[in-house]
Amino acid sequence: MESAVKPNPKEGEVLLKIRAIGICGTDIHAFGGNQPFFSYPRVLGHELAGEIIELGENVDLPIGKSAFVIPYLECGVCVACRNSKPNCCTNIEVIGVHRDGGMCEYLCVPASHIVITEGLPFDQLAIVECLAIGAHAVRRSRASSSDTVMVLGAGPIGLGVAQFAKVTGAKVFVADVNEERLDFCQKEFNIDEIIDCKTDVKSKLEELTNGEFPTIIIDATGNPKAMESTFGWLAHGGTLVFVSVVKADISFSDPEFHKRETTLLGSRNATKEDFEHVVSCIQNGKVKSANMVTHRTTFDQFTTIFPEWVKPESGVVKAVIELT
Repeated sequence: MESAVKPNPKEGEVLLKIRAIGICGTDIHAFGGNQPFFSYPRVLGHELAGEIIELGENVDLPIGKSAFVIPYLECGVCVACRNSKPNCCTNIEVIGVHRDGGMCEYLCVPASHIVITEGLPFDQLAIVECLAIGAHAVRRSRASSSDTVMVLGAGPIGLGVAQFAKVTGAKVFVADVNEERLDFCQKEFNIDEIIDCKTDVKSKLEELTNGEFPTIIIDATGNPKAMESTFGWLAHGGTLVFVSVVKADISFSDPEFHKRETTLLGSRNATKEDFEHVVSCIQNGKVKSANMVTHRTTFDQFTTIFPEWVKPESGVVKAVIELT
């Protein structure tokens, strides 16, 4: 592979030599033309880790340090930003979604969105963003040790949600249609119960909770029917959190919604506080990151292998591209 021409960082930017790139469901959906926030052509890549090799003007950061990228570029002035919610900025630009991303050798990034982190290898730094999505969803739910949390979907986001729900002390169930994913989840993450969605989920939840049902359900399936089912699986007074983004309208029974006094929340992206929480939990061993990476490839082999990775039978939990 020929070396790429290095771009020049502008004022306030740093130049990263990209060392690892996490592959996300967003990338897979974009590849298939099913991501609602995309326009094409687009360079993918928003789960990024690299080495700081050059600074733009008015940037005071150490050269040569390892860092990961917070890929959500907020405007700083809209109603969401003014209310400390830059993750849902009305003018947000996500690197690798709204603008070209980091599936390349070098990338200029605002210095404000670089986080230097010591002691973690590049492959783990590259999946901090994925885990931050889950951490943010759990924070939105206000889960605590008194809750029973059901995570619907055992993909990378769901696994992150499950881990951070466990950090709160909650009892955690994970439900999915994929038995291999469920076995992986129970083996690696000490989940309290796994539920096969090909069975009667409502009856199983009723049995596991003595008829009370989960107090929090967090959906990470990207499946409209699964999302709609959650309204009938929730405890009275409970909370639903939708992490998934789907090209669909979601409908539900208003009497079922109303009688529970259901709280329905969306969860989009993550904040710097979520990223910091993720790194802290990885460093103190409360959350596992390395074992989520089941597949790896090199940058020059990626275009060949990616079409295989997007197939459900590939067994990919989390994949990383490594640049040496």
